[in-house]
Amino acid sequence: MSFFDKSEIWREFSANPPAHLQAIEKFEAESRIQLPQDYVCFLQKMNGGEGEFGEAYLALWSIDDIVERNRGYMVAEATPGLLVFGSDGGNEAFGFDLRSNAKEIVAVPFIVLDWKDSIRVALTFTAFLEAMYEFGPDALFKSSTKEEG
Repeated sequence: MSFFDKSEIWREFSANPPAHLQAIEKFEAESRIQLPQDYVCFLQKMNGGEGEFGEAYLALWSIDDIVERNRGYMVAEATPGLLVFGSDGGNEAFGFDLRSNAKEIVAVPFIVLDWKDSIRVALTFTAFLEAMYEFGPDALFKSSTKEEG
């Protein structure tokens, strides 16, 4: 059983219906971004959502909202190579660092959206979710170092 299939983990998280593979493929083709496989699996289970998630609060954007919200926050202009996929519902944005093939997860304050203020929080999307659920955002930020941009 995958992390995404553990219903008890998601009981307080209001998940959107699954994304269609065609919507994911359209996003990848139009953006020229190949999403990490574990993130694609997540989208096919639930296309984002929002709510309490263990020790954290998460707002994960749907595949349809990612382009619009990244454009609205001017992510590409402020932090080239970052694809934001959600937030803590407040000041922290979470996204993929597209500057390398690893596509690690970083947190960056919405107020500045600058690589120098980013923090690497996980190597994979699944590891990010597991850590957020188990320890919450504070533990991730304390154990991480500033990204050198």
